[in-house]
Amino acid sequence: MTEPEPGGRGPHATATAVRLDVWLDVACLFKTRSEAQKACRGGKVEVNGQGAKPHRMLHAGDQLRITRAAGRKQQVIVKALAEQHMPRPETRLLYDDTTPPPTPEELAVRELERHFWKSCFKSAPRTPDHRERRRLRRAKEGEG
Repeated sequence: MTEPEPGGRGPHATATAVRLDVWLDVACLFKTRSEAQKACRGGKVEVNGQGAKPHRMLHAGDQLRITRAAGRKQQVIVKALAEQHMPRPETRLLYDDTTPPPTPEELAVRELERHFWKSCFKSAPRTPDHRERRRLRRAKEGEG
C-alpha cells in the first residue's frame, strides 16, 4: 500500500478541506468550474451565511446557499469532500439538499413564466421543402 504524499494529495488521501469552486464543480452543482467561480464572485454562493469567494476552503458540515435563476435558493449541507470528478450518482453522496419544496404559488409562477417565454420566442415560419415548392410553382403556373 502506498503512503499518501505529504500535504494530503496522494491517490488515496482524504481531503480535510477543498476549494469551494472545485467542490461545486465535482458535486455537479455547476456544469463547470468557471461557472462556479462566476457564481461565487457574483455573490450567488454563501457558506455558513457569509458570501464566499472561489478560493475559500470548504469543510464537511458547511452549509451552502446557492442563488439560482429567478431568485430560487438551493440549500446544501456538505457531507463529504472530493477534488476529482467521479460518476454522477456518487456525487449525490457528497451533499444533502435541504432545499424546501416549492409552494403551490411558486409552481404557478414558474408555469406562467414558462408559457410566457414559450410564446415570446415562437419559432420562425419554416421555409417550404422541395415538394412544397414544386406544388406552389404548379399552382402559380396553373393560374396564369
